[in-house]
Amino acid sequence: MEKKVILVTGGTGLVGKGIQTVIENDKKEDEEWIFLSSKDANLLSEEETDAVFEKYKPTHVIHLAALVGGLFANMSSNSDFFRANMKMNDNILEASRKINVKKLVSCLSTCIFPDKTTYPIDETMVHNGPPHPSNFGYSYAKRMIDVQNKAYNEQYGCMFTSVVPCNVYGPHDNFNVLKGHVIPGLINKAYEAKKNGTPFEIWGTGSPLRQFIYSQDLAKLFIWTVRDYNEVEPIILATDEADEVSIKDVAMMILEAFDFKGEVKFLTDKADGQFKKTASNAKLRKYLPEFQFVPTRQGIKDTVDWYVANYESARR
Repeated sequence: MEKKVILVTGGTGLVGKGIQTVIENDKKEDEEWIFLSSKDANLLSEEETDAVFEKYKPTHVIHLAALVGGLFANMSSNSDFFRANMKMNDNILEASRKINVKKLVSCLSTCIFPDKTTYPIDETMVHNGPPHPSNFGYSYAKRMIDVQNKAYNEQYGCMFTSVVPCNVYGPHDNFNVLKGHVIPGLINKAYEAKKNGTPFEIWGTGSPLRQFIYSQDLAKLFIWTVRDYNEVEPIILATDEADEVSIKDVAMMILEAFDFKGEVKFLTDKADGQFKKTASNAKLRKYLPEFQFVPTRQGIKDTVDWYVANYESARR
């Protein structure tokens, strides 16, 4: 039996930690999993990327590493987000080609889809128009992975593909209010508001709708992709459309998990971002019709419990 060496970039982040947790209970004998952190290699350097690939000689790669940030970080640094992500992705794809990686699965994001589009969005619509102007640097860099996957496949026969998750949340997230995403940011705010007896503030109206996927669900789907998904075309990894929730509802689930009884304020002068980004998981459901997602309320409760238990060491 030929051994698979599966290298995960960004292996200590939210999704990487999710994969580590799931793999502990689902490891196959012919698989060796290696989780890289930024301490192992600077993936913005071609030399360091090549060196780490030579060291571990992976047969399969899950590429999660990226320069990421929430709405307010992206709005101020589009050039930085574009250049860093382009450089890193190019290094990973080329290193994978050089050592004949059998399959590379890169992580995209639903924010890459056109700003003006019909809903639900699906895998065929990635390049149908410009992305939302707030984070166009990050979005275009991510879109280019899909372009490169097709080019590498056409020119070299590489099996490079990508997945497009909806909003991910869970233990080991970045809970920084400015640098993190919506659920971890709200969890941080709720913790502080409860501790300090201050009002809980929600930026915006709370009306935008989102699909949220629990990090361990996404981890299971990533593992399935690296083992069994064999198309170059991307696949959306999202919960069912019926599971879409408003930011306000998510905030209330977080407050419920904290048993918060204080004042709640909506700061309606703050930007809401896109009202909706509904993604179709019809392609995923064709492959995995029986997959059961963790309900958002349960996932939020588990994430809040993790944050409270790991408050001192959590990224925030």
